[in-house]
Amino acid sequence: MKPVKAKAVKAAKAAPKNVVRPAKAEPQVQPPAQKKDTELLSRIVKSLDDDKAEDIVTIDLEGRSSLADALIIATGRSSRHVASIAEHLARKLKEAGYGTRPIDGASQGDWVLVDAGDVIVHIFRPEVRTYYDLEGMWRVDEPAARAAR
Repeated sequence: MKPVKAKAVKAAKAAPKNVVRPAKAEPQVQPPAQKKDTELLSRIVKSLDDDKAEDIVTIDLEGRSSLADALIIATGRSSRHVASIAEHLARKLKEAGYGTRPIDGASQGDWVLVDAGDVIVHIFRPEVRTYYDLEGMWRVDEPAARAAR
């Protein structure tokens, strides 16, 4: 066994034992949130449009909800079409590097929700969309749109 040097022992005794020194953090450069949201929104709308979704509506939720920054509502022609649109969207988001996206309601196909993180996508059959009227619920500040119905 090697003899311990006296300087090393003194330095170890002199240093406080309970001090936690923070690790040097590398600065992380992230794109502005607005640019990222815009890119995600455009990918989602393009996917919905490519799959022939109808009546695509984007509702900005910034400052109105802590769940998401935007809500996208679209309509499919049938239960099978609604489920297919949602599955294609989730696959395209995964391929684009957004990870696996949870899909709820695909087995029934009446109302499918795709959680894309900052954007929540609702895909309905036409009569189910009319019944739940999510646009009306989130556009509380637009009385003229409600009065027109």
